[in-house]
Amino acid sequence: MPKIGMEPLRRRALIDAAISAIGERGSLDVTMSDIAGRGGGTPALAHHYFGAKEDLLFSAMRHILAELGRDLREAVAGLSGAARISAIIEVNFSPKQFRPEIIAAWLAFYVEAQRSPSLRRLLRIYARRLNSNLLFALRPLMPAAEAARTAEGIAALVDGLYIRHALKDGAPDAASAIALVEDYLALRLGGSRHA
Repeated sequence: MPKIGMEPLRRRALIDAAISAIGERGSLDVTMSDIAGRGGGTPALAHHYFGAKEDLLFSAMRHILAELGRDLREAVAGLSGAARISAIIEVNFSPKQFRPEIIAAWLAFYVEAQRSPSLRRLLRIYARRLNSNLLFALRPLMPAAEAARTAEGIAALVDGLYIRHALKDGAPDAASAIALVEDYLALRLGGSRHA
């Protein structure tokens, strides 16, 4: 008989194992057997909990996005304007998020979202939430059209820096990534008529 309450622990272990395996390989070129072995289970158990590998990737990305959302809500609590935007930027490049295995999972997520409607929907939800959070902080600082353009620029930089670091050797440099996005923000705020 399985122990009560083990399913969430096993599912989490398999999700962590999937993220680790993707991070090590730098791609989705991993098998359920590889993932199950890392997660302390069997391929049959992995298939039982998640079905296909795509379903496990979907669950892994939902997990990453849920953690990002929790961290973001905590970081922006009580902040507004430029301080809120800086908190959003810092959370995206935090040690919890901006590490090799998470970066590799994002790269795999971007690629797979081109073929998978469920992953594409998840990617769109993430993009809308990031845009909404940025716009909320930017609108009091600049005209609406400039706020929309600035939010798009910040989101593009965040996504682009993840992709660039996924393709580089060595540890991700969060401080440099944050500084680059902050420089763009300062430029946009300095150029705003209502800054």
